Amino acid sequence: MHSSVLIIACGALAREITDLKRSCGWSHLRLKCIDARLHNRPAEIPERVREAIRENRAAYDHIFVAYADCGTGGALDRVLAEEQVERLPGAHCYQFFAGGSRFAELSSAEPGTFYLTDFLVRHFDRLVIEPLGLAAHPELRDEYFGNYKRLVYLSQTLDADLREAAAAAAKRLGLEFGHVHCGYGELESELVDRVSRWADGQEDIRLLA
Repeated sequence: MHSSVLIIACGALAREITDLKRSCGWSHLRLKCIDARLHNRPAEIPERVREAIRENRAAYDHIFVAYADCGTGGALDRVLAEEQVERLPGAHCYQFFAGGSRFAELSSAEPGTFYLTDFLVRHFDRLVIEPLGLAAHPELRDEYFGNYKRLVYLSQTLDADLREAAAAAAKRLGLEFGHVHCGYGELESELVDRVSRWADGQEDIRLLA
């Protein structure tokens, strides 16, 4: 019998984790998502994650957090250390989608890079344009993006419409456009490794005891 597993995830990863759950046959895994808009208020992320852990602690054998640091400045890691729960590696989703070494190469080649993922392309207006007030005040573009040189779309899927939308976003921000197809990167490898080990009973300690 499989151990019960809960993934507490940023809503920006819901599509990808749901796809992995389906393709890997993880019927014993449940997904709880926290509003992706908290990326605009990262100070709220740690306590929201803590609340989700404590609300679900008794119901699952294992809990794993599908967040990077996401701008919390280490506060999320402090909460997770207190709660004895682990998370995905990296500072943000761009890093674990691209992989550590490839992301380092991209950042080194052009530090002034703005990144998009499939999720951010789909919700570009809602998560980028509207919160920054650029729809009403496009003149603010240079104030926000004046230090950026290019936009790189780190794609999870090969979708021509999303690539076109990402290129349009780059043009809208006045940035050069680049595209790197990453797939699910370390999101997939980390979840497959952990869920498989838990299912095989290689980690018998109840992390949530």
